[in-house]
Amino acid sequence: MISTQHLPLPNEIQRAMDCPSKEKEHKEQQSECQDGSNCPDYSPATTESNAESPRILKILQKWIPSVSPYFDKEHYCYADHQITIQESLDHFGAIVWPGALALSQYLESNQQEINLKDKEVLEIGAGTGLVSIVASILGAYVTATDVPEVLENLKLNISRNTQNMNIHQPEVRKLVWEEDLNEDFPKSTHHYDFILASDVVYHHTSLDPLLTTMVYLCQPGTVLLWANKFRFSTDFEFLEKLGNILIVTLLAEFPESNIKLFKATVKEN
Repeated sequence: MISTQHLPLPNEIQRAMDCPSKEKEHKEQQSECQDGSNCPDYSPATTESNAESPRILKILQKWIPSVSPYFDKEHYCYADHQITIQESLDHFGAIVWPGALALSQYLESNQQEINLKDKEVLEIGAGTGLVSIVASILGAYVTATDVPEVLENLKLNISRNTQNMNIHQPEVRKLVWEEDLNEDFPKSTHHYDFILASDVVYHHTSLDPLLTTMVYLCQPGTVLLWANKFRFSTDFEFLEKLGNILIVTLLAEFPESNIKLFKATVKEN
């Protein structure tokens, strides 16, 4: 089942030259789509009847201009912290994709709705680690996971940005979708409050293993937050399959970036 939900949120547009205060960010925000005009419709085929509209957002420009001899490093600002991310062109997972920016922004801007403090959080396909770093700064116990070839860069980014900070230090673990789930993440001892995922759905051959992994990790009480840039018909097919298994709600859209942010929970018996 897939539905939409209306929670009005101001339009957020600013240039992050440094880390602005939360009060300053709030004052600079202006209301968007108040009269419903210019708000894109979500496909009726994937929403319940009489469902309300999701939040319509824009991605904040959270990267920080800097003079650096390393072209593969990006600098961001989330939760009043500067974050330095090292990317790599050797693997898709070692690049900051727009879904990660959207999810990081949403977590930062909606801390009352999504309270990560002292919560158990696992990120699927953590890639460069940006979302996991933001979740850690917001107080979560984070387990960042990805395939083996990405882990070295993931560990480097997480260590660089979280060491010597008064936060729960994140854990980095291997997780190949659908493989060894019962052995490596037994449900009896591994219950997560939140599962985070961004831009994990695209034109690849592991969509069914990804779906299996998401469903396995979502136990009663778990909230899956998935942000994705929708590019291909297979993305919508994946969404439909997920909605047949879990209760899926569209929380927000970023129309300029073709990104949708969903919340999913286990269906009640």
